[in-house]
Amino acid sequence: MSLTVTLASRWKSAVCETQVVIVRPAGGEIDLQCGGTTMLVHDAPCPADGAVHPDFAGGSLIGKRYADPETGLELLCSKSGAGTLAVNGNALVLKEAKKLPSSD
Repeated sequence: MSLTVTLASRWKSAVCETQVVIVRPAGGEIDLQCGGTTMLVHDAPCPADGAVHPDFAGGSLIGKRYADPETGLELLCSKSGAGTLAVNGNALVLKEAKKLPSSD
């Protein structure tokens, strides 16, 4: 299922507690996933029978940014959960903080 995610839109996992906010939207339509299942708009009802897929059970961390270099998507995890964040089936990369120049 392809979705168009917009700046500052909020999404939640259908299979765990993960919630995210879009910091930089993708260049086009994507399949934003968590735990191996397409994510839902924040106010949508969750299905009662969902479970995290074992291949996407690495978890997500609150306060961390995740990015997909291929699509340009960047998001902020606003609530931790058991599912791995992914785009089009590819796990997102935890974005590291930029190193500041030394002040010798």
